[in-house]
Amino acid sequence: MTEMALTLAERRAQQLAHDSERTAHLASREGLLAPRRSNDELRTIAESATTRLAGSDTAGVLAWVAEEFGYRTAVACSMADAVLPAVVAEHLPWVDTLFLETGYHFAETIGTRDAVEASMQLSIVDVKPRRSVAEQDAEFGERLYERDPALCCDMRKVQPLHDTLQGYEVWITGVRRDEGPTRADTPFVSWDDKNGLVKVNPLAAWTFDDLLAYADDNGVIVNPLVNDGYPSIGCATCTRRVAPGEDPRAGRWAGLDKTECGLHT
Repeated sequence: MTEMALTLAERRAQQLAHDSERTAHLASREGLLAPRRSNDELRTIAESATTRLAGSDTAGVLAWVAEEFGYRTAVACSMADAVLPAVVAEHLPWVDTLFLETGYHFAETIGTRDAVEASMQLSIVDVKPRRSVAEQDAEFGERLYERDPALCCDMRKVQPLHDTLQGYEVWITGVRRDEGPTRADTPFVSWDDKNGLVKVNPLAAWTFDDLLAYADDNGVIVNPLVNDGYPSIGCATCTRRVAPGEDPRAGRWAGLDKTECGLHT
């Protein structure tokens, strides 16, 4: 019986089984986590791996992550697509997948997040700012993202992520070298001094076409906005469509002297 032919009751039972499997994994994982190592230890590991894994590939890098860090691993996912967490989950099923809930997302992004949580072997962790949008507006004025986008990104993305990452030893990002000049030299492994942990970019050598091909071949969820002119998706307030031939990140903070939110700088 195909998923389309399932009755409502059968789909409900399938969802409950999926959620139960996640809960069971998280409960068993908690007792197996090794104590977090010191920043000095993690820095040494990162510096060694930066050179040693420079000539590796995605599978090789993620096999190393699974062996070295286990579930002290977090995956950052913007929900432009679920390719990165899907690839990581091949090595670490039910890996923690961090979603920055800024309060300004497209409805399609929230829908993608919900579909990913409902159907994939991932544990979604919603990373929320200390202030709601209303609280930020009351303290700093409305539309801060227009007047001071760096401060807005810092409060709604950078600081919340920093706080959340403190319990992990490594975070995995989807940064790719083809995304623009600021990312052209992205290594597979580096030390993230700002957040105090190892940073891994297993898709660094992939192209946008590679990503879409993987999603198509493996039935991985992709945000519908990707096929509507948004190759890079951030907050709805600060993202526009990209014209054919434009830099994939040209739609982010268009018209402003800003190309990064601060997570990767």
